[in-house]
Amino acid sequence: MSPILTAQSVSVRAGTKVLLDNVSLAVTTGEVIALVGPNGAGKSTLLRTLAGELKPNAGHVLLKGRAVADYAPRDLALHRAVLSQSTQVAFPFAVREVVRMGAGEGRRRHVDALADAALADVDLTAFADRVITTLSGGEQQRAHFARVLVQIACALEANGPGLLLLDEPTANLDLKHQLELLQIAARCARQDHTVIMILHDLNLAALAADRVLVLANGSIAADGTPAATITDEILGRVFKVAAAVGQVPPAGTPFVLPHGMQPAL
Repeated sequence: MSPILTAQSVSVRAGTKVLLDNVSLAVTTGEVIALVGPNGAGKSTLLRTLAGELKPNAGHVLLKGRAVADYAPRDLALHRAVLSQSTQVAFPFAVREVVRMGAGEGRRRHVDALADAALADVDLTAFADRVITTLSGGEQQRAHFARVLVQIACALEANGPGLLLLDEPTANLDLKHQLELLQIAARCARQDHTVIMILHDLNLAALAADRVLVLANGSIAADGTPAATITDEILGRVFKVAAAVGQVPPAGTPFVLPHGMQPAL
């Protein structure tokens, strides 16, 4: 199976600082991938580069075999959807209006139905007519997630399965809604969408992801299953913490119980 997304020797710099250093990866249809790593490791930079929002200084990104840079913005929006780490709404839009924005400028016949389904998915049906800025931070996060669900549904109608890129989607969410969001991401993967999400909670990454990419200093430090990448050795080497990684059902799923900072050498 051909990869839906490929990064080839991608490097990104900001002045003299290297944000990504010769990163290469291939992502296949239907995968759920968690990007993890310390603050400043390059996770958001990698996600924005994969999305086509940042142009790399070297290397290139291919989406469905075509350079991301070659897509017109409107066309790109019908192949991939992005949930940013922080989205500000400057005008008093109703929640339903924000969710409908995922459909873009075109007025597709099923937009209302898609918006209603997405609102139900994120448990915001009762808030549909509220002004989004009156919601809590977590509720606003769920509304924007509903928006990208509408976008990826429109992408599916237009071009087949697409790419869902989520930057810290569980931030500000309580445990129930964190788990519900991850269940929705898994459902998207079952529809053959590919999901790449930044997660800081390693236990959620282990629970949700088929594959974990561990970033450190702008490079991929580990790439594999949760069991292969969430280990005491990698946590010590990359995160500089001493941890006890155990296993709970389903068999082989790791969990992390930090004991404290790794002793200084």
